[in-house]
Amino acid sequence: MTDQDYVTALATELTTRRPDLLRAAEDELQKLRGSMRKVADFIHNEAVALDIRIGLARVLGLPEPTR
Repeated sequence: MTDQDYVTALATELTTRRPDLLRAAEDELQKLRGSMRKVADFIHNEAVALDIRIGLARVLGLPEPTR
């Protein structure tokens, strides 16, 4: 069994046996995406000092703003 087959089997089992856990994971992922969107918006907000935005981007391993 390949790694992909194993992952597919686990995903299928999770979907059929514990849809509540899958829904909870999807909800958490949506929250994380929302938080990352806020961070990206902050990093690209030119009203905030450039050095602060560059520092945050570096710490988070994200592309640094240029202006």
